[in-house]
Amino acid sequence: MKKNKLIIGSRGSELALWQSNFVKSLLKKNFRNLDVEIKIINTKGDKILDVPLSKIGDKGLFTKELENELLNGSIDLAVHSLKDLQTEIPKGLKIAAVTKRHPVEDVLISKKRKETIYDIKQNAIVATGSLRRKAQLLHLRPDINIVELRGNVPTRINKFLNSNWDAIILARAGVERLKLQKHISSIISTKDILPAVGQGALGIEIREDNSFASEILNSINDEKTFIEIITERALLKTLEGGCQVPIGAYAQLKSNGLYLDAVVASIDGSITFRKLLRGSKNNPEKLGEKLAKQLLKAGASEILKNIYNKIES
Repeated sequence: MKKNKLIIGSRGSELALWQSNFVKSLLKKNFRNLDVEIKIINTKGDKILDVPLSKIGDKGLFTKELENELLNGSIDLAVHSLKDLQTEIPKGLKIAAVTKRHPVEDVLISKKRKETIYDIKQNAIVATGSLRRKAQLLHLRPDINIVELRGNVPTRINKFLNSNWDAIILARAGVERLKLQKHISSIISTKDILPAVGQGALGIEIREDNSFASEILNSINDEKTFIEIITERALLKTLEGGCQVPIGAYAQLKSNGLYLDAVVASIDGSITFRKLLRGSKNNPEKLGEKLAKQLLKAGASEILKNIYNKIES
């Protein structure tokens, strides 16, 4: 290997920097002489914090600026929360590696210890910036009032602690990675709320022609997580979903096959279509596409059509 330096592009939030430093530590562990630098890049999603994600338009909201720097060669790799990475990767780029997945669940942070989504009082106020969480929570608890919450993980928790809200919902991975688990009241089972596509995993994106980075990153790729992620992303791509659509999915590679559990919900949670399907790890895309088509046929196509019509109008 002639080259011995890699520049990581990272968003500037505490969690994004944790993620980039985590990838850096994995690389340094495997290649002691490798020089790894982190370059902070602000994205559109970091700058617009007073508008709901679903209303900004979500194509590359947290990734576009990083991808531009990849394409112009000023960074060698970009570290993303995989749930932020759109299913259509720009031409000339690829996902080179996926790290081992953190537990995927969402968590409830409330003013009471050990409180669950079923224990919260009637007509409680719960904050979240995710339509996926909102729809699934309202399906279980239609009495709950949902308010909008944006910002990085510590900011969201601080907003909650200084508010009259009863609870907020966040991804377990972000809370635990930043060692803020003392705030968690309960972990929400995936039986109740399915995670976002790619939740808990980090995706490392590079230029397709960067063979040096590709070779290095191969050493930290988690094959099991990679297969699960491909499955979920194939489902999302077939459904043509993003931040504006309440879609949850969770793929699990087990000893007896590859399983995909997915849900499409109306924004108010009154209608949900959820299915579980088993397939082969040798063709994860096929499983994702097949389940997406089953959901569409069951009635999810009407939900998606209504949501997209509202967005366009």
